[in-house]
Amino acid sequence: MSGLIEPFRAAIEQAALADLRARILNTRWPSAETIADESQGVPLTKMKELCAYWAKDYDWRRCERRLNDLGQYQTTIDGLKIHFLHIRSSEADAIPLIMTHGWPGSVLEFLKVIGPLTDPASHGRDPRDAFHLILPSLPGYGFSELPSDVGWNARRTAAAWTELMRRLGYERWFAQGGDWGSVVTRAIGQTRAPESTSTSPLFHPFLKIWPL
Repeated sequence: MSGLIEPFRAAIEQAALADLRARILNTRWPSAETIADESQGVPLTKMKELCAYWAKDYDWRRCERRLNDLGQYQTTIDGLKIHFLHIRSSEADAIPLIMTHGWPGSVLEFLKVIGPLTDPASHGRDPRDAFHLILPSLPGYGFSELPSDVGWNARRTAAAWTELMRRLGYERWFAQGGDWGSVVTRAIGQTRAPESTSTSPLFHPFLKIWPL
């Protein structure tokens, strides 16, 4: 197994973005609901507003630049190419923390907490609360490779995350996750790291992040 970790940069082709926008704008809408509330689902007007935002106002290039500036990487684990962000705190005693997103989410879920967690002093918090963040994309999500076989369950993903932390040189670390990420995080806590490593996770599936 290769332990090579390679830098990764997001660069979606403009043609793909244009195609997505065109398909959104060409949506064939149903007739409006005959009720005044949301008991039958999302009102047509709200859905049209949402799609118009994604097609006309959302700036993917801005998001792409943000991800690239943070530090993206890929490494192959258990035959699958895994994408992750790795943001190290400037605090020497920062604690490594791997955070797993949910379904149908992505690492974008964590953008607003990266600053407060890696640099708490700049956000009015105790610098001793700093973390080094590792934010992987679940298999088949975002820029992680789509599995070609079955079996990538929570336990297998947890083993991949444990191997990722070992490759990054972290011997003791915390894990956090929400939604499906909490299932992966619980699996990390329920399984031991391979005997050949000293990787030792300290986990909590719903690690508390105080309001900012």
